[in-house]
Amino acid sequence: MARRSESAVEASSVAQSHASPRSGAALAGLLGLSNHTVRKSHYPELAVRLEELEAERNRYTWLFEHAVHGIFQASLEDGMRAANPALARMLGYADPLAVMFSRTELASRLFVGGGQELLGIVEVLQREQALLGYETRLRRRDGSSVDVLMNLLMRPDEQGVVEGFVADITERKLAQDRLQQLNDQLEQRVAERTNELIEARDAAQAANLSKDKYLAAASHDLLQPLNAARLLISTLRERTLAAAEQVLVERAHQALEGAEDLLTDLLDISRLDQASIQPDLDLYRLDEVLLPLASEFESVAAAASLHLRVRGGQVVLHTDLRLLTRILRNFLSNACRYTDHGRVLLGWRLRGRALRIEVWDTGRGIAQDRLQAIFLEFNQLDVGRAADRKGVGLGLAIVERIARILQCPVAVRSWPGRGSVFSIDIPVSTEHPAQPVPAAPQPTLGNPLPGRRLLVLDNELSIRLSMAALLAQWGCEVVTASDLQESLQALQGRAPELVLADFHLDHGVTGCDVIRALRIHFDAAIPAVMITADRSEQSRRAMQQVSAPLLNKPVKPGKLRAVLSQLLG
Repeated sequence: MARRSESAVEASSVAQSHASPRSGAALAGLLGLSNHTVRKSHYPELAVRLEELEAERNRYTWLFEHAVHGIFQASLEDGMRAANPALARMLGYADPLAVMFSRTELASRLFVGGGQELLGIVEVLQREQALLGYETRLRRRDGSSVDVLMNLLMRPDEQGVVEGFVADITERKLAQDRLQQLNDQLEQRVAERTNELIEARDAAQAANLSKDKYLAAASHDLLQPLNAARLLISTLRERTLAAAEQVLVERAHQALEGAEDLLTDLLDISRLDQASIQPDLDLYRLDEVLLPLASEFESVAAAASLHLRVRGGQVVLHTDLRLLTRILRNFLSNACRYTDHGRVLLGWRLRGRALRIEVWDTGRGIAQDRLQAIFLEFNQLDVGRAADRKGVGLGLAIVERIARILQCPVAVRSWPGRGSVFSIDIPVSTEHPAQPVPAAPQPTLGNPLPGRRLLVLDNELSIRLSMAALLAQWGCEVVTASDLQESLQALQGRAPELVLADFHLDHGVTGCDVIRALRIHFDAAIPAVMITADRSEQSRRAMQQVSAPLLNKPVKPGKLRAVLSQLLG
């Protein structure tokens, strides 16, 4: 005992010679080398600390054993060191010792991706010291696989040792697969529904196009007998008849005019829906647009006891004169029709780079909830009497389509009982239109029609007979034919002074073809007039090539007479 005490004292003296008094005393106390009193005071503290450490170790051991997710420790060189029961159950083993795979077994028995996957994991861990959120598939004991999410961390205090935490994400994967399946099914249903809608749209468009073509063909065919009837009625109107018969003729004339207006509107709607009308844009002075309308509607307004006022101007517009005039003519016609008393104003105002042309009236007005509906097909404003109704409500529908072609907005404002204003905005231009070349004055020769030899060329017998009756009443010598061969036979070697030709003849031949052939045959520039129900741009261009003015069926006798007088004068 004496030797042990001497050695302890000697060690204590050495330690104290190499350290400060305070650190030496602490070290001596920790090692139990101090005096008896000190040792007695530190033993309880050490026991308490050891108990705390043991409790902490037991808690971590319990967590390791009972964790829901898999936990393991492995060496990059040797393989698995430890695994908890949760990882064993996840892999289909009853005992965690069964998953103590070596490094080579990890590649062959654990990772579905094999050695290549394990090599990639090791490279990332050596470079990044961690691999977080890594999704993979582990092989189970029965050969199946399980989807897992792994978080791998390199231990900083032990070289080459990895601690891993593994979560089974099979349910999540199944949910994702179900969601993906539902998404695929939804996309398939959407695609199927889209295809059905496309097919329905194509069928509707085809039906609409077929309807438009049928409507155009039917209207064209209906205009043929109407044209013959108008010619006959016009012939009767120019004759001196008894009062009773004259009344009947006038009523027939008014009925024909109503039918013609309706068919004309149907044809225009058909052409607009088929987008067969293209705007012919040019520069026009405002007076060129408004003043002819003032002259045209002055008598209409006077007949309705209305005061028409038109404000002209020299502003230059960039537009299609024919289409714009059609819109304004409809505005003025409606204003005169639905205004019982007061006035109608055709005016304009500048709005930036556009000119707003407006038609004001003091008529009945339109309710606010009907302002948009009036632009729909077959929609008419309220009319007091059935006798006041004209057409079937296509005028503003035509306006809306033409405005869309011109890309010019149309608007309407109205105050029931006070009146309405319809407007359209037209682009203005800083350029000036070319000055028209003034026509040479023509001598007045009176009526140039009597005694003139005319050829009527049409494949409809009723139209040839009706036209011949009207022209004969005007004093003309009339020759009729249905094609070129009949024309040459009927003319008997004498050229006609003018040809009135239908555009569409039999067997695909056009009136333009026959006119060219007659001019070549007689070696003369025979004037011609084309009378047709075809309102297409192609036919109009074909007629321009033979320098033949166009009259649409049903032809108005007054207009026909004016054209003939001009060409033969």
